[in-house]
Amino acid sequence: MTAPVMPTIAPTVSGQVSLDSHLAGSDAAVATAIGAIAAVGARLSDLISEGSLRRELHAEVGQNADQDTQKALDLIADEALSEALARTPVRFLASEERDEVVELDPAGTLAVALDPLDGSSNIDANVSIGTIFSVYPAAAEGQASFLRPGREQIAAGYVVYGPQTILMLTLGSGVAMFVLLRSEGRFYRIDRTLTIPEKASEFAINASNYRHWSKPIRAYIDDCLSGEEGPRGKNFNMRWVASLVAETHRIMTRGGIFLYPADARCGYERGRLRMVYECAPIALLVEQAGGAASDGCDRLLDMAPASLHARTPFVFGSSDKVARVAAYHDLPESEVAPLFGKRGLFTA
Repeated sequence: MTAPVMPTIAPTVSGQVSLDSHLAGSDAAVATAIGAIAAVGARLSDLISEGSLRRELHAEVGQNADQDTQKALDLIADEALSEALARTPVRFLASEERDEVVELDPAGTLAVALDPLDGSSNIDANVSIGTIFSVYPAAAEGQASFLRPGREQIAAGYVVYGPQTILMLTLGSGVAMFVLLRSEGRFYRIDRTLTIPEKASEFAINASNYRHWSKPIRAYIDDCLSGEEGPRGKNFNMRWVASLVAETHRIMTRGGIFLYPADARCGYERGRLRMVYECAPIALLVEQAGGAASDGCDRLLDMAPASLHARTPFVFGSSDKVARVAAYHDLPESEVAPLFGKRGLFTA
């Protein structure tokens, strides 16, 4: 039997705006730094796609400042991004893979925070992983450039390495989405004003930690799980990928809510995600797309981290859903008790 011949499809980007063109007219230093990150992202996309053919890239090689396991690919991504940004107007670099801030260019005007390869533990399962970045104006000193409220970011974004490699970017005025054309190694814009859908019936949380959550978080999830018969009056679907960029991208494109709350386990009292490298940039993107982000109660972008690797509870997504979680923390004790039938403040 003759094998079917796959048709040759010539990639076309007719009418599509490249990332370089999108950045034209914006701050030159910021454009240069983001262009460097995108170029490394394109190279990492190829490397990641080789998967199990490159087993040496998945080897555990140590631990980072937070005692999380590092893989060889984590360090490759960190080094590639550092080298690329050293050729841009970036003065200070903070990376999840490094203990301290690094000075790249003493004359630089920017400070960039990176999670070089978020979710790298999921590579073996072929789950989407990504690179998260955040840009601030450089302060006079390294740590001061990052220990500031997230609302002071001037740009943020992520690259998600999945079936498509996609770059999400905000320069502080809306969110644009770009897809990598692998044949060229360049990103092209497919949406210049992305907005998080308000109507969605999905929530993302690691339900295996239910017994460790606070009563308000339990109550919120209980009410989602109770479906049409509960106080929300409708059915919900639960999602959990355990890759922040994958969770974020689903919510940015489909709506819903993500929760990684603090809990009673040792080391999780202030949540698990890092404010500087993960939560602040994601929060800026989410707000610029019309959503909301909090620590479960208060707006996350108003908070300043106490240390470079500080953690925080994190709740983000469609704005009404994030506000509802905060409201559960204001309910009287009797209304967040287990198996409470109807919460009077909440209706569908």
